[in-house]
Amino acid sequence: MRPRSARKAEPIPSSPPGPPPLATGPGTSRWLLRGRDGRLTAYAPTDGGLLRWTETAPGGPGWAGPQFFPAPGIEDVVLAQGPDGYVHFVGRRQKAGAVDIVHAIQYQTGRPLTAWHSLGNPYQAAERGLRIGSPAAAVNTAGSVHVFVRNAGRGLQMRRQAANGKWEGWKDLRGSKAHDGPVAVATASGTVEVLVPAEAGLLRWTQEKPGGGLIRAEDVPLSPAVRTVTGLETADDRVTYYWNDPGSKGITAHRPGEDPVVLSGSPADSPPAALRAEIGGHDCTVLAHRGSDGRPVLAACLAQAEGDGVWWTATGGECVGAPALAVDGAGRVVLAVIGRDGALHVARQKPEEGLALAAWARV
Repeated sequence: MRPRSARKAEPIPSSPPGPPPLATGPGTSRWLLRGRDGRLTAYAPTDGGLLRWTETAPGGPGWAGPQFFPAPGIEDVVLAQGPDGYVHFVGRRQKAGAVDIVHAIQYQTGRPLTAWHSLGNPYQAAERGLRIGSPAAAVNTAGSVHVFVRNAGRGLQMRRQAANGKWEGWKDLRGSKAHDGPVAVATASGTVEVLVPAEAGLLRWTQEKPGGGLIRAEDVPLSPAVRTVTGLETADDRVTYYWNDPGSKGITAHRPGEDPVVLSGSPADSPPAALRAEIGGHDCTVLAHRGSDGRPVLAACLAQAEGDGVWWTATGGECVGAPALAVDGAGRVVLAVIGRDGALHVARQKPEEGLALAAWARV
């Protein structure tokens, strides 16, 4: 689904030739995406905008970039991708004493971003509008973008596209005492659900059918470290959430309706990355996080079998922000980080049984 506003938008030009700025640490773990043509693209924040690296062929090893795309005043950018391969960028922009939520699109791998389009703010009064949080976004199977933000009353607001591509107005989903850092997940059946950390635990909303209203589900009486939650569909219409335990017990895995599973590890203050991939003919979940020593750490288990235990392995040098995971055009797991040098570093799965990574490459 292509929103009508995007059809009229002119692409944002990248910066003129010259050394690009250094990347800063990604605040979310969803920043390495595969396009419809099989090529991976990595995105990272930098001063005044975004950096983008693009594989020159599916499976690499070559990359082009980084390219710089200006995003003045825009922070907390999150990425969401639908089945059509479009990459949606949603961020929080503050200027002239006001805040709005903005949206841009990359339609194809390696193509420019559209101009940033304002989605407005749930409030007309600037004072209340300044208190909205960072966004979360998900794209369902019909290509409809769903955007969520914590509101001034510490509940949850949603704005999404209708079936005709037009944006609906902001809708108050209620809730109370929510923290920042909602996480939205789109499932294979077309539904969307969202999880929000709050003072008394986790607030959760789900859809009964694709395109339907989001309704409050049962709260989860667990308290992750703020802004460290990641969601992954680990089976059809079954989402598992992973987060950093605030009591330094490591990574926690939780499927609503089941007991949480503590996966040990020593995560830093960024969210873990989670990926569903086939390894040795088995449906597996691959996890990565930045350790307390700054190095990326990797583990894998059979899908939804976290209770059998995972074994973390540190790899590579120190990084900043959250790591990212993806499957490349050759079917290999790829782990990506932003190094302390502000550059992209990637490691690919070796062509052998199990999940062993080849040597790291600086892009």
